[in-house]
Amino acid sequence: MDRTVELQNGEYVPAINFDNAATTPPFHSVIQQIVDYAPWYSSIHRGKGYKSVLMTELYEEAREIVKQFVQADSRDVVIFTKSSTESINVLAYALACEDRQQVVLSTEMEHLANDLPWRDNFTLDYIRVDTYGRLLLDDLHSKLRTYQGKVRLVSVTGASNVTGHLNPIDEIARLAHQYGAEILVDGAQLVPHCAVDMKPSNSPEHIDYLVFSGHKMYAPFGTGVLIGPAKTFQSADPVYKGGGAVGLVSHEMINWDDLPAKYEAGTPNVMGALALVAAIKTLMDAGLERISQHEHCLIHYAIQGLKKIPDITLYGYCDDDDPRVSLLSFNLEGIYHDQLAEILSLEAGIAVRNGLFCAHPYVMKLMGCSAKKVAYYQTHEDAQIPGLVRISFGLYNNFCEIDTLLKILTHISRNKRSYKNKAKQFRQGDRCMAKRFLYC
Repeated sequence: MDRTVELQNGEYVPAINFDNAATTPPFHSVIQQIVDYAPWYSSIHRGKGYKSVLMTELYEEAREIVKQFVQADSRDVVIFTKSSTESINVLAYALACEDRQQVVLSTEMEHLANDLPWRDNFTLDYIRVDTYGRLLLDDLHSKLRTYQGKVRLVSVTGASNVTGHLNPIDEIARLAHQYGAEILVDGAQLVPHCAVDMKPSNSPEHIDYLVFSGHKMYAPFGTGVLIGPAKTFQSADPVYKGGGAVGLVSHEMINWDDLPAKYEAGTPNVMGALALVAAIKTLMDAGLERISQHEHCLIHYAIQGLKKIPDITLYGYCDDDDPRVSLLSFNLEGIYHDQLAEILSLEAGIAVRNGLFCAHPYVMKLMGCSAKKVAYYQTHEDAQIPGLVRISFGLYNNFCEIDTLLKILTHISRNKRSYKNKAKQFRQGDRCMAKRFLYC
């Protein structure tokens, strides 16, 4: 990151991005690859021209590189989507075509993308979490026993986008398969930070379905991935219907194309898939173990610093041995989360995320909000909805940037009264800064 940003006082400072859990900046190698591919960009699958044939070959090769990256089983198919959210919706639609009376076990810690798609067509139950937001495996075991083999799918995040907790995927897979269920792993917050091995289909620890997104792993253009056994998608109709997903069509009959084309109607996001592959190659060259170790050091350095700042509350932190990816959420007593995020941006050039992070029930539970209180927020639009501030690190972040964060947070903590009085001023300054950027 070599950009400077304007502060509220008119000074310019190096931009510090601690919002990588939402979207990562693209690698230079990815941008260069996009530039190199751009002159050859063309429609795929139907054209006979040189460019079309070349792009088709690169696009289909991308699936194999994705499978190798996560060591997918030979029976698996890779379907490209626009996001992890769309990937989960596509899978939910396909499974609902089998039987709408199936049981799906999600968890209390999920992103809404791994919650809402299961609500309409399935019997949905939630595996509970403890007071620190960690998944309770005993509750998973109990629910699997209770449903007596009726659970079709255990759908769980690989890593929480709120607390950073890493879930024991191998153990969850073993339990699910023991009771005849399959497992979906939402890898959006996992795949960019840790090596993932889906394992062979005959392994008790096999991951049946995996989703992840390019925009969280240093690739632009909004490409999602859905990986799973081809048999799941062969009999179901596709979610999106149109050209590119069919063989021969008459007014009376539709012959769907073979997988995965059947699930990729319209013009595919070729450049997005190629950008994703370029990012994968860069990550593999850098070494995911090295990346994981570096980010592990960053987040624990940040945690130790945050613990020393008066009135900071860390959410989801129990002890240093808890496995996690490089993100953490917190609050500073007396400063509303939205204002704190603005202060960090306007006074230090630090980008963080604040709010409920599309994991509303999980955050509300972590904050101790009762069902009555949540209902109040839902029916009172003028109420200040509670939330958290989240920092999330990428492989390019460093300890000096964290020191800048700790310094400004310490200053805010010691001067909370003056910052409360500045709340309106900050909002006005934010709008003015946006106008200067747009019209300069």
